[in-house]
Amino acid sequence: MKVVAHRGYSGCYPENTMLAFREAVKTGCDEIELDVQLAKDGTVVVIHDEKIDRTTDGSGNVRDFTFKELTRFNAANTWNGKFQKETIPSFEEYCEWAATVPVTTNIELKTGIVCYEDIEQKTIDIIRKNGLEKKVMFSSFNHCSLLTAKTIAPSIPAGALVEDPGIVHAGYYCKKYGFEFYHPACKSLSDAAVKELKDHGIGINVWTVNGMAELEQLYEWGVSGVITNYPSVCRRYLEGMKK
Repeated sequence: MKVVAHRGYSGCYPENTMLAFREAVKTGCDEIELDVQLAKDGTVVVIHDEKIDRTTDGSGNVRDFTFKELTRFNAANTWNGKFQKETIPSFEEYCEWAATVPVTTNIELKTGIVCYEDIEQKTIDIIRKNGLEKKVMFSSFNHCSLLTAKTIAPSIPAGALVEDPGIVHAGYYCKKYGFEFYHPACKSLSDAAVKELKDHGIGINVWTVNGMAELEQLYEWGVSGVITNYPSVCRRYLEGMKK
């Protein structure tokens, strides 16, 4: 069962920053989950919300700022001075770093609210430039965006992200549309749902797992991965289960 660091080590560091990504690797996580959107100048940037208000000291839509303008804001703003300024990273910066560390990356295409033109192509171009085709996967709540990515880069795995309560017969659905993974909320899973997914050969990466009861249940089910804000806790749990 893979430990996937949600927006990096976001439970203890500013989410979707290079600091959170570096600290996640130190925990021994297997994979980093992050979110990509487009700045005004077409730069692929790493940030979760369509607005910068929640995580920075600025205000407004990501799409209304150039990347240079976005770097002026402090992405560690909500931590009340615990950390020095962290900037919103470009996806290019992340990939240059990711090529040097032994983790894979789950890239969420944030196309469910804003239609970012050609974001799939732009993101894949950067992945290819850095030789990361075999170290990444895509996920998105916008499954049309996943189909677009699959058309451009069929070999890169894709995971269908879904809100609770999920999709009935999700294994059949993912198999039909060529998605190798299903990414549900933990509470939407059941014994029957897990079996149906496994019967269709679909991997299961579950979000966002921060409680021990959830973690134990998912370990019992044998899911592919847990997406968590606290990768160090999940790693220690899994190491303990080996003893």
